[in-house]
Amino acid sequence: MPSPTTSGPVVVIGELLVDIVHTPDGDTAEHVGGSPANVALGLSRLGHDTHFATLVGTDARGIRCREHVEAGGVALLPGSMSEEHPTSTAVATLDESGAASYVFDLHWNLPPVQLPDGTTHVHTGSIATTLEPGEAEVTDALRRARPAATVSYDPNARPTIMGAPDAVRARVEELVALSDLVKCSEDDVDWLYPGDTPSAVMERWVALGAALTVVTLGGDGVTWRTASGEEATEEARVKDVVDTVGAGDSFMAGIVSGLLDLGLLGGPDARERLRAAALHDVHPAIDRALATSGVTVRRAGAYAPTREEI
Repeated sequence: MPSPTTSGPVVVIGELLVDIVHTPDGDTAEHVGGSPANVALGLSRLGHDTHFATLVGTDARGIRCREHVEAGGVALLPGSMSEEHPTSTAVATLDESGAASYVFDLHWNLPPVQLPDGTTHVHTGSIATTLEPGEAEVTDALRRARPAATVSYDPNARPTIMGAPDAVRARVEELVALSDLVKCSEDDVDWLYPGDTPSAVMERWVALGAALTVVTLGGDGVTWRTASGEEATEEARVKDVVDTVGAGDSFMAGIVSGLLDLGLLGGPDARERLRAAALHDVHPAIDRALATSGVTVRRAGAYAPTREEI
């Protein structure tokens, strides 16, 4: 596959927060998290010029979040730090069995996203796409980006935050219709479309306008569908698993990276090439995504591999 694309900046829009974990023995640990943040770090580590539109406070946690993504080579876009609200948190309390109960303190008053000149691709997903009032700014940014850039989307459903699937489905499909690439997990499919198969959901999303739809199947690999209606499944490359934290985000970064390098994402011409692509055309990007997520699960936490590591 070619070297990293130099066609222009890649922008990720979404949440950056702090996970606060309370263990049964009374210990507390804090970790920087957020699915879109993980994707941004993954793309940067794979050599792409990555910019991140988010919202964190100017408090100590916000500064830690900023330092975390900047250390990974990601540039925060203007307006991503605000004095008006504290940094969002997700407090997880673990019981003796390891099960977690969550309490969220989320702030998503996202200002208008200032897309860098020459932006060629925009990615979004997760809580940021359904949480008011910032969800409207996410949509506005995608609409502004589309004439010159491709779009990818990962619903990354969070049932305890997003509400009932019947209430969320229309919003998800609105964003699918604005996207060229849509990737989700089998769990997302089960929650959003009870009783439907991944194949049926991918067909539905292609009909809405997505050129390539992808559903990850955990340890069973991945299935994907092109705009022409072709489908394929690939086995996972999972061994020596430490944990699966961040695996889906690593997969997302890997497939976006692969498609950018293949010229199947990265502007209106790439959009048309992706729409005309056959299974074998996109397979190298699927291969990269399986490789990146395969590295991630062999490390503790949401590890983002470099090209050399895959």
